[in-house]
Amino acid sequence: MRQATARAHSNIAFIKYWGNQDDDLRLPVNPSISMNLDNLYTDTTVLWDDTLASDSLTINGESASGKALERVSKHLDKLRKQLQISSPAQVQSKNNFPMGAGIASSASAFAALTLAAVTAAEVELSERELSALARLGSGSASRSIPAGFVEWHTGKTHGESFAETVVQANYWDLIDVIAIVSDEHKHTTSQAGHPTAKTSDLQNARVAGAAQRLQICKQAIIDRDFSTFTEVVESDSNLMHAVMMTSQPPLFYWKPTTLTIMESIRDWRSEGLAVCYTLDAGPNVHCICISNDADTVRNRLQTLSGVIDVRVANAGGAAHILP
Repeated sequence: MRQATARAHSNIAFIKYWGNQDDDLRLPVNPSISMNLDNLYTDTTVLWDDTLASDSLTINGESASGKALERVSKHLDKLRKQLQISSPAQVQSKNNFPMGAGIASSASAFAALTLAAVTAAEVELSERELSALARLGSGSASRSIPAGFVEWHTGKTHGESFAETVVQANYWDLIDVIAIVSDEHKHTTSQAGHPTAKTSDLQNARVAGAAQRLQICKQAIIDRDFSTFTEVVESDSNLMHAVMMTSQPPLFYWKPTTLTIMESIRDWRSEGLAVCYTLDAGPNVHCICISNDADTVRNRLQTLSGVIDVRVANAGGAAHILP
């Protein structure tokens, strides 16, 4: 019996991942860039145990079966092949934030699962190899392996599609103030949504400009240029949701409060606050701001009707093993 526990952080993409060129390998149609979130994380323990009849999964203290267990076992099968082992695994996972609500819980979950499983198997892999393996469970999990501000390369093969650090977490004092308008599981998961991207007339145009938007965003991060950063981040988020809304079937993740928050952020910015918005596949709004404005943004969000919680996260570190 071999066991390890890993912690991986959620991440928020500034240039979005939506749609695959290969659904099985989760090779994205465009590169993306993100920031890890320090106090939003998943802790996962993996125990490889030959005495088990099959894989088992516990999430937040409750036994999981059905699709959740199937997805984890499918990823474990890929890891077993890579690690050249055959043991079933006992997996225990805990999140400290809402799952399935557009806060990238699958990213932190599969990054933590991958690192814990590899470490428990007593195999040493590079960060690049770990990132590529995590991608097989959830595309955005590749970005939760490295630290800080992270770029995920598109690639044409498994080994070419990995994420790496652009700058460390302490390079720029950006804060993610997350307005929670729903903590319920979304009706269509990101995994189910990705294949629909190609049915939108807008997807090709979104993908065609993604690399250029990424370079603009990456340079804005390096230059700590919040004005340029704001423009490209909000544009990219709007483009992704436009694709979702025009797919077949259409995906509407926003709630009325979501739009209220987006409009409010534009108003606050016109008053001088350094804040912009971005949304993943869900209704909750990530309000990215300079640290000096974080308290003001949080306080204003808490006054808006329909906001049920506000979470605050600094840029976070890499996935790591816990004692």
